Amino acid sequence: MSITAEEKTRIMKEFATKEGDTGSPEVQVAILSSRIATLTEHFKTHKKDNHGRRGLLKMVALRRKLLDYTKTKDEARYQDLIKRLGLRR
Repeated sequence: MSITAEEKTRIMKEFATKEGDTGSPEVQVAILSSRIATLTEHFKTHKKDNHGRRGLLKMVALRRKLLDYTKTKDEARYQDLIKRLGLRR
């Protein structure tokens, strides 16, 4: 249900703001988006997995908080991030 190490490394390279960046909001949001997409596919076949659904809701809330933080700090970075990830708003 989680993403592979190779996928995570690829996402970090793609969304990093500088060399070796693993903790910027952009990287965190991108990793969370990948995990959310994976879980969403999981729930299409496992409709009664309520424990997993709780984890999904926590990830969505965390992603929303990180996006709100990015928006308050730098609107241009926020707009670029949601455009690159294809998120709403």
